[in-house]
Amino acid sequence: MQIAWGIIGCGDVTEVKSGPAFNKVPHSKLVAVMRRDAAKAADYARRHGVPRWYSNAQELIADPEVNAIYIATPPDSHETYALQAIAAGKPVYIEKPVTLDAPSAQRIADAASASGVKVSVAHYRRRQPLFQKVKSLLDQQAIGDVRTVELRFYKPHVPFGESLPWRLDPAISGGGLFHDLAPHQLDLMRYFFGPAKEYNGMATNRGGHYEADDTVAGQILFGNGVLFNGSWCFAAYPRTEPNLCTINGSDGIITFSIFDLEPVRLITAAGTENFSFAPLQHVHQPLIEAVVPYFRGEGDNPVPIEEAVEVMQWMDAFTKKSSA
Repeated sequence: MQIAWGIIGCGDVTEVKSGPAFNKVPHSKLVAVMRRDAAKAADYARRHGVPRWYSNAQELIADPEVNAIYIATPPDSHETYALQAIAAGKPVYIEKPVTLDAPSAQRIADAASASGVKVSVAHYRRRQPLFQKVKSLLDQQAIGDVRTVELRFYKPHVPFGESLPWRLDPAISGGGLFHDLAPHQLDLMRYFFGPAKEYNGMATNRGGHYEADDTVAGQILFGNGVLFNGSWCFAAYPRTEPNLCTINGSDGIITFSIFDLEPVRLITAAGTENFSFAPLQHVHQPLIEAVVPYFRGEGDNPVPIEEAVEVMQWMDAFTKKSSA
């Protein structure tokens, strides 16, 4: 069976990061795209050689030649389109953050479970070689037993014009830049260390540039005993060094950057090893290469919706959207 994809929301993220990859994976083809602006949908289809385009999502979902849906709209419409696709019996690949909050994500998970329709979430860093290397080092116990994880992510405020970017509008994005970027970081923690036992946090708006919180702190105690401590600030003084994640073990340290293409560094009594990786042309492609076999019934789900629900629960707790 060929997976014939339809994209709902063929905006900037689909131009290079994801869209072209659907035609570069075996048994996969991009056959239709949708955008509310018909002229932009038609232009995207023309430039990318996509056979059909729509300006109405329901028409794309109903297309009999489309048998899988990629939802790449802003988060405020993810639940609506996911539930419509699930009701149509078509598996879904959903951009991050999966929804505005955890209850919304849980409704998708419940619908998928009740119907048997497959859902994967686009936490694509899981399958990239750099983070696969980190996972491999952890699985090999290259630093012994992991004790703590420290993540610091500080960026200066980037001025915007008269129009507020949708990523900074909580009604559309779920929050501010924390909701846009932290899902990648926190999903990797879920991938590396498993489910959480306890989690809590706090958030505030320190810069006052927009309504969403720009400063967040959170802690997670994983079921395996690993303690995570993270802090984010999007109104900080410009840094001269990269933002790194540090994993501290009984026999060594692993450092890596989640957004900067820095080497993975392994520090042990034997010395320091650096592992470098080239940038990917299409950052979604390694994950799509795993999603397609899953949709075809030939592999496991690389990013289950249930794990994305848990990540949203952590984020809600950090920002006090709901109690943990």
